[in-house]
Amino acid sequence: MKVLMFGWEFPPKIYGGLAVASYGITKGLSLQGDVETTFCMPRPTGEEEKFLRIVNMGQVPVAWRDVDYDYVASRMTGHTADDYYRFRDHIYADFNYLQPNDLGCLEFAGGYPENLNQEINNFSIIAGIVARSEQFDIIHAHDWLTYPAGIHAKKVSGKPLCIHVHATDFDRSRGNVNPTVYGIEKDGMDNADCIMCVSELTRQTVINNYHQDPRKCVAMHNAVYPLADDIRAIEPHKNPKEKIVTYLGRITMQKGPEYFVEAAALVLTRTKNIRFCMAGSGDMMDAMIKLVAQKGIADRFHFPGFQRGRQVYECYKNSDVFVMPSVSEPFGIAPLEAMQCGCPSIISKQSGCGEILDKVIKVDYWDIYSMADAIHSICTNDALHDYLQAEGLKEVDGITWEKVGLRIRRYYNNLVGR
Repeated sequence: MKVLMFGWEFPPKIYGGLAVASYGITKGLSLQGDVETTFCMPRPTGEEEKFLRIVNMGQVPVAWRDVDYDYVASRMTGHTADDYYRFRDHIYADFNYLQPNDLGCLEFAGGYPENLNQEINNFSIIAGIVARSEQFDIIHAHDWLTYPAGIHAKKVSGKPLCIHVHATDFDRSRGNVNPTVYGIEKDGMDNADCIMCVSELTRQTVINNYHQDPRKCVAMHNAVYPLADDIRAIEPHKNPKEKIVTYLGRITMQKGPEYFVEAAALVLTRTKNIRFCMAGSGDMMDAMIKLVAQKGIADRFHFPGFQRGRQVYECYKNSDVFVMPSVSEPFGIAPLEAMQCGCPSIISKQSGCGEILDKVIKVDYWDIYSMADAIHSICTNDALHDYLQAEGLKEVDGITWEKVGLRIRRYYNNLVGR
């Protein structure tokens, strides 16, 4: 089976959980043995793993240019020069008004620039060329950024469209929904033949807030991969006289960072031998630094900034408790990663991952007293800590992307057969 997949992120370039999930899903599909995925993204690095084929959407021509083969080959990152010429043969309109570069391509900034809506539109234009050039059985589009591309590919090819809802704007905005984003999300859902949601929590949001047919909506929980040997071998550096409690993620409204600070202040009224770490970056970081200062706990609080790659796992390994106090978390892979590293987790009841995790402590994000009690208990009760550590590791070891890939493949079969 051949899958034409549209995504905005993919490792090693990681902006958030979307990249991790995109990797996991495609890797899980590759393990089925007979699934070939062509992954289209705005700006690959050229260092992506080779178990799937990458199409660099910023190097797909939308306007004819008479260019030398060797020159094209020297410029390609992702797909090949032969791909470039094949794409060029399928240009379907004159897009010179968009001011393409010397290769006739529309370049992408990568990530989430200020002109994001324009880049999303350009991405969908290019999707029309790719869909005319490729042979595939099904289309899979990740999150609202690529839904227009998926719709265009469906209209061109007539192939079934599966969209993956990793989050909705109701999650990102705490209900203060951007009407433009909502419109793009709903259009993608209306045109989809199957809507895969990262949790039942998200599925209900899709059904109730976007008015979708429950029969085409399915909960498709995320997973984790076994830790690499070099990550597993990381030795934690801990002070036996102190405990470390960590928040790791975007410091934004959706993630509830202020509740973590409030709970930390409550814990520190009982004991002083606990340090708190808020790792990450985001638009609320300055506000959290000020809140920590106002609470008078700056001497027990650390802001190491955005963590990437190995740093993330070092952070988990060095921690005694991981806390994810999200206000609305469609899934949340971070607690699973922390549990893999032997770090007990506390998550909000408003987190999708809680649907498949039992060996964690669950609290309402707003209940800072329960959150503080849970933190204090794990830090002071060795038996509770050791139980959550051992049983959590066993639980998360059974949650694999290979199983997710198998489930997705079954839905693909149903869509293609239909």
